[in-house]
Amino acid sequence: MQTHSKRRPKSFTGRHMAAVMVVGFGIVIAVNFTMAALASSSFGGVVVENSYVASQNFNGWLDRAEKSEALGYSVEASRGADGRVVLATANVPAGSQVIAVARHPLGHQPETELAFVQSGHDAWTSTAALPEGRWTLRILAKTGPDEWRGERALP
Repeated sequence: MQTHSKRRPKSFTGRHMAAVMVVGFGIVIAVNFTMAALASSSFGGVVVENSYVASQNFNGWLDRAEKSEALGYSVEASRGADGRVVLATANVPAGSQVIAVARHPLGHQPETELAFVQSGHDAWTSTAALPEGRWTLRILAKTGPDEWRGERALP
């Protein structure tokens, strides 16, 4: 003769529900704190100091960008073997003043201002070397009253 013992299924109690809620919200809170810590450690600065003032200047920035684009300058940036930045240009007149501000994309290194000297036809070389790493160059080429501004990545 076989005896079957009938087991009664355990019931889902309030303690079980409390444990599910605590564990669930604990996971959500842990993920939020982790993401917030990662985000704040990787962002190195402020995009604009005052968004209201930036919004008031926006149309002026667009006008300057259109004038700059109309000059027809073309600039490509690369790094020389000695660490100095080399700009290959097109339509930039000889005798122009060319400068750039090198910014580290995540703000881990301080901004560095670079001055350039003409090193050949349509070529400019920085007077100082730039440390290794990724940089973003904000370039200004000024010829008399005309100003061309551009931004180029330097891998």
